[in-house]
Amino acid sequence: MAHDTLDSYVGLGRSGLKVSPFCLGAMNFGEEGGFGCDVEESEKILGTYLDRGGNFVDTANFYTNGHSEAILGDYFTAHPGLRDRIVLATKFYGNLHLGDPNGGGASRKAIVGQLEDSLRRLRTDYIDLYWLHNHDRSTPIEETLRTLDDLVTAGKIRYVGFSDTPAWFTAKAHTMALLRDWTPVTALQMEYSLLERTIEGELIPLAQDAGMGMLPWGPLKSGYLSGRYTRDDSTPVDSKRAAILGAPTAAQFKVIDALAEVAADAGTTSAAAALSWVQSRPGITSTLIGPRTLAHLEANLTALDLHLTPAQTATLDEVSAPTLNFPYDLNQRVGSMLKYAGATVDGVPSAVYPSLLEYPARY
Repeated sequence: MAHDTLDSYVGLGRSGLKVSPFCLGAMNFGEEGGFGCDVEESEKILGTYLDRGGNFVDTANFYTNGHSEAILGDYFTAHPGLRDRIVLATKFYGNLHLGDPNGGGASRKAIVGQLEDSLRRLRTDYIDLYWLHNHDRSTPIEETLRTLDDLVTAGKIRYVGFSDTPAWFTAKAHTMALLRDWTPVTALQMEYSLLERTIEGELIPLAQDAGMGMLPWGPLKSGYLSGRYTRDDSTPVDSKRAAILGAPTAAQFKVIDALAEVAADAGTTSAAAALSWVQSRPGITSTLIGPRTLAHLEANLTALDLHLTPAQTATLDEVSAPTLNFPYDLNQRVGSMLKYAGATVDGVPSAVYPSLLEYPARY
């Protein structure tokens, strides 16, 4: 469902935390790495987002080698009383210490060390939402969860989230936390856009079933859905980023072209239409936007009051339909057929397994 303003707050999963429908991602705050913006532009973006009623800011310990967190910390320190009104999120896992095998990951030593460094850079004594940024296959999940629960008890973090983790691992961790009376997983942060919909197979259903908030990152697929790419001109403005990402593929351009047509029909931009589509999807809580300029932020925020028609949404749904992992398609095709055997349930008739029609059960 689309929202008209940043202060049309939504609940984060089954928690009592309320957040803006668009979360300001600060990955581009700081120029280390060559992709971001300087301090002045970062502060303009942050200030404008907050002035418009936004209350949800997300970063990570390794974004721009720690400078992103430092920019946020300096800003909040310069504006007394503001920090406690903000839902501030950061992530752990990334190692900022060359050659140190314990500097990153999800072990107890690594988590505590990374948190203390983040608190120092952010110039705060607590984190509202602390994300595990990746699946650490070398650390027992019990160690990670117990450490996070201890940090909640100590008042250093408020809520726990998982980002970019497999569905099986996420479900295992959440169930273990519930059974052991540890802090559960409140929210998931996963890539999701018209060009990346595979989380619809397992991760979105998991979040819906478990009551976790779902925050899509990359809703514009690294700019592919921003409107800057066309078949006639697929060269991005940022050559450094292009060296890593390349140009859209022929299959991706089918979606990009359809998005441009829908956007023109709606009298808006491709970026706004793409963001509106993501935010209106089932199970989505708050969409991460990562503007690098104030103009990008202003353009992204126009999606808040954009409501695509059912026909426009159906066009985008169809052209971007993903191929999902087994057994998703099998479950969809034959699940009700095998389960209901022709019965009508909740007003929906089911198909009949072919052999039952010819050979009714008699054994």
